[in-house]
Parts: sequence; C-alpha cells; structure tokens
Amino acid sequence: MSEGTREAASAQHRRLLDTIGMRIVEGELAPGARVLTADVAAELGASRSAMREVVRVLETMGMVEVRRRAGVEVLPVDRWSAYAPEVLRWRLDGSDRLRTLHELSQLRSAIEPLAARLAAAQAGAEQRATLVKAVLGMVEHSDRADEPAYLQHDVDFHAAVLRGSCNPYLAALADVVAALLHARTAHALMPHRADETALRLHQDVAAAITARDPEAAATAMAAIVAEADHAVEAMATSED
Repeated sequence: MSEGTREAASAQHRRLLDTIGMRIVEGELAPGARVLTADVAAELGASRSAMREVVRVLETMGMVEVRRRAGVEVLPVDRWSAYAPEVLRWRLDGSDRLRTLHELSQLRSAIEPLAARLAAAQAGAEQRATLVKAVLGMVEHSDRADEPAYLQHDVDFHAAVLRGSCNPYLAALADVVAALLHARTAHALMPHRADETALRLHQDVAAAITARDPEAAATAMAAIVAEADHAVEAMATSED
C-alpha cells in the first residue's frame, strides 16, 4: 500500500469514527439501539471492513458491544471510557458540552488543589521553573487569552502542577485538563482579555509552590477551578 493510500485510509477511518462517535454522544444512536454496520457503511460510502474496524475501536471505548447474531448494540454512558481522548473530544464538541465542562470542573476541584499541595512539597527545581515560565507566558499573552499562545501556556501550567505532584495517577490526568482548556478556547468560552483575578491566582499558585507553601498552593488552585467554572457559565449565559 502506497503512502498516499495509507493516509487516505487513515483519514476515512477518522471520519467514520468521528461520525459514529458523535451520533452516539448526541443520542442519535441511543443506548440499546442496534447498529446495522452494512447500512451505515452504505450510507457513509464506506467499506464494510472499514466499518468493522471503527466498531472495534468503539468497543474498546465501551461505547458499543458486538453481540453474536444480534449485531452491534450501543451502550449507556456509564459504560464509556470517560477519559479516552476521543470520548472527551466528542462530548466537549457536542451539544451538551456545558454540562460536560461543569462535570470536569467538579473533577478538577477534587484533584488540582491536591496536586498543588503535593507539588509545593515535592516538585523539583525543573518542574517549578516550568510552572513559573508558564505563568509568565500567560501574563505576556493575557490580552489575547482566547488565542493559541495563551492556551498553550495555560495547558503547560496545569500540566506542571499535576506532574509536579510526583503522583503518577494525578499526572496522568493532565491530558483531561488540557482537553477541557482546549474546548473552552475552541468554543469561544474564553474572554479575549484574561480575567485579572484568574491571572493573579495562577501567579499565587506558582509563588506558593516555589515557596514550598502547600496550603496556600491548594487554596489558590481551588479558587482557580471555581473561577473557571463560574466564567464558563457566565459566558454561556451571556450568549443565550
């Protein structure tokens, strides 16, 4: 198979996966529904083999189950692999994204203050330097907080805190927080100019971790998460 053919096949796979995944997330294919892969393949102009591969991927995410002689059944949301990157992306791109953002904020309120507390006690010099660099980048681009440069520094900041905790299970959630931050920017839920209170709180976290002050780090991080959740709700309400 040529390089061009492989790229085309990969692009088709992604399109099929995104199409079926979004239909499940949006409820067009509701829990308990049976998916006739031959019909879907015909509708989307895909081969049956390509559809079978997509079904295998969805099955690994807990979104569908292949039942012998009964076809492919859509599974309820509590069976999905909630942290799978594709599932996160589909839910954050879906019509119920505000609920998903709020649910992820609830998760953040539990893990990020803890990570900040641990980072203040355990982060190494390189991790603290990464954190300070990220904050300086946020300040530098604060007048364009809805653009990619600010977003990247914000992602780097939260990843540095989670990894600085020196707890691999907390560090593994860096991609989940990054997905949330990317969604806020992608769906115009970030202000053009960074909120001054939010920016100061990020600086407070960096300062507390650098000063080895666990309680101050945890308190400031809890305030960051609460402010972000309120900001998303306020921006969404203002658009209604």
